[in-house]
Amino acid sequence: MNATSSSSPASPFDMVSGALADYIPRGGTTQAAGRAAAPDEDDARPPAGGVGESDDREQILGAVNLDRDLRITSGNVDAAPFAGVDVAPGAAFADLLPPADVPTVTRRLQRVLDTGEAHVARVQRLRRNDGTELVVSMSILPAATPQEGLTVSLIAMAKRLHLYASAAMIGTSLDIGETAQSLAQSLLAWGDVAAVDLDYAVWTGEAVTEQVQERIRLRRAALVPDRGWPEGYLTPGDNLPPEASRLLAGAVTRDDVPQAIVLRDRDTIERALGDPRLVRALVPGHQPVSVACIPLIVEGPPGSSGPIVLGVTEVWRRPECPFLDGELLDLQELVAKTARHVDLARQHQREHAQVLALQRRLLPRVGSDTIEVASVYEPTTPDSAGVGGDWVNSFPLPGDRTALVVGDVVGHGLGAAAAMGQLSMEARALLSAGLGPGEVLERLDETVTLLDDTDAGLAAGYSALGSTCCIAVYDPVDHRVVMSNAGHLPPVLVHPDGSAKTVAAQPHPALGAEFAVREPFEVHEFAAPPGSLLVLYTDGLVEDPAASIDDGIGRLTDVVREVHPWDDLSQAARRVVTRLAPQEPLRDDVTLLLARMAGRRGRDTATWQLSARDDTAARARALASPVLRRWHTGGQARDGALLVISELVTNAVQFGTGPVTVRLVRAGSRLSCEVGDTSNGRPRLHRGEPLDDHGRGLHVVHKLTTRWGVRWTETGKAVWAELEI
Repeated sequence: MNATSSSSPASPFDMVSGALADYIPRGGTTQAAGRAAAPDEDDARPPAGGVGESDDREQILGAVNLDRDLRITSGNVDAAPFAGVDVAPGAAFADLLPPADVPTVTRRLQRVLDTGEAHVARVQRLRRNDGTELVVSMSILPAATPQEGLTVSLIAMAKRLHLYASAAMIGTSLDIGETAQSLAQSLLAWGDVAAVDLDYAVWTGEAVTEQVQERIRLRRAALVPDRGWPEGYLTPGDNLPPEASRLLAGAVTRDDVPQAIVLRDRDTIERALGDPRLVRALVPGHQPVSVACIPLIVEGPPGSSGPIVLGVTEVWRRPECPFLDGELLDLQELVAKTARHVDLARQHQREHAQVLALQRRLLPRVGSDTIEVASVYEPTTPDSAGVGGDWVNSFPLPGDRTALVVGDVVGHGLGAAAAMGQLSMEARALLSAGLGPGEVLERLDETVTLLDDTDAGLAAGYSALGSTCCIAVYDPVDHRVVMSNAGHLPPVLVHPDGSAKTVAAQPHPALGAEFAVREPFEVHEFAAPPGSLLVLYTDGLVEDPAASIDDGIGRLTDVVREVHPWDDLSQAARRVVTRLAPQEPLRDDVTLLLARMAGRRGRDTATWQLSARDDTAARARALASPVLRRWHTGGQARDGALLVISELVTNAVQFGTGPVTVRLVRAGSRLSCEVGDTSNGRPRLHRGEPLDDHGRGLHVVHKLTTRWGVRWTETGKAVWAELEI
């Protein structure tokens, strides 16, 4: 369209106003060629299928001049589509906008005032005096010097132009609600009220199958304009009554072919609904109306018998403006273009929900009487690249120890979720099997490399190389933590006196970094007195585009320093995330784990270091017997515990070297016995022959204990066993 006149006015406002003569026909508004259905035609009719009628009656150009206070100084909106838009001088331009759009548009106007850079061609709604809305394309231009203020150019978009603009705008978000809202706003160009109702399965991410009319469940996804509605009227988030679902299902699956229908007046609508309650729920107001129902459909999977219905859109308008066949074709074209975006959003929502369920399953459950844990996990917003691979975990280990693990898998979505789940479970299995943090990271490093091979990784379009992980093991008896780190951000340790510092081990590349010189993972050990707080987190909590990562860690350190020993740990974790996490929609997961170390009381533990001699087993029984009596261990349980201690010490003396360490820990009704030595040999339980005079000690231990095993230490190994006392 040519929007310039033959003259060259000095200001943008004059240019727009002068161009209006090119668009306003001499003789006023003409009647459109299309006509309503005749009285004897079907009440609910599909489009004729012919070429759409021309809609040349829509004059498209208008202009409004604003001063620096964003108030109207003059305007030229004489074209027919602007009827009811009041541009009285002195009124605020915001009065022309729906309330929800005022902050955004005001910011745009002010930005053009401040920078002098034009803001061109954005789809916008304007309010008419009767409460209806007009969809326009709005451009904001700075006034020509020496004048001050702005010129706002308004184009009441012709239907086809609006269709193409809307099709380009819809689908920019992977959020189902935002996609439905964009569609509803675009549909307003064809009516006074627009609604989008989606199958319940679309919201939940369930698999949408070919629908049977009676089984469609619909929920209102979007409704415009945004205003106060009569009591009982369905608004976004409400489920449609089953009767309404059957009616709309019939509309979109009539004759087994999804197609649009039109109910041309209120009497027809009320007869079709047949229930005053449904009329109040579905018909917007008490004035005469007509409605066009257009289905949201996508092609079914290969082998299916037909298309899949995702939902239905409704466009309501006054019956004196009947829906033309060309308009219905335009509506069907726009809705058809949108349906695939809704389906993509549904698939993204389903993937998002699956990953989120897996991620929350990996979160720590509860602590123990030696350590208290609390975690917060904030996933990325649904319209981002997908849930990330952040994970934290906390679980008990043999010997009364507790493992604290945090990791960040590269990427987002199901590929990252699969790698995250595999690494998390593997770390737990290896730690429970007795490997130390450094040895576990070595195995995880190999796993990440294997995940990236041709068959399992790159062929699926995902690579886990560069994932990070930090593992800490807390010993409540020695009040110490053993930690190893693979490229992850350093934990923060808050001492009981309130001082805090980061626990930085020797830097090591992330998992799977084959390009780096292969070095063993350093094991760092530090004291954690009772009352200490260990903070594990992922980068989403501390990253800020405007600051360095060190500044973010410094802010975290300052915030966790304020957590008092008597604070509720779950509430404290939530406060930390609230203060540090970005306020805008998250583009990366935010994960935090707080672990408050209580330790094991001295009267519940006993440790001895004995030389490796033939009488060491007897010496160990003599030392342990009074301790077990002090713990009020029953006679039979005490005898069983002494026999287990004797067998473990005998095994350490016979097959090990160096001194033998014996440790007993009472935890409620459970007794943990641990015997360490300086050898690396692993005791194995095997089936002996009837006449064998050796190898029966582990069978005795196996019979008397609830579980037993081996863990590896820096100096050798420790065999542990647990008994009920």
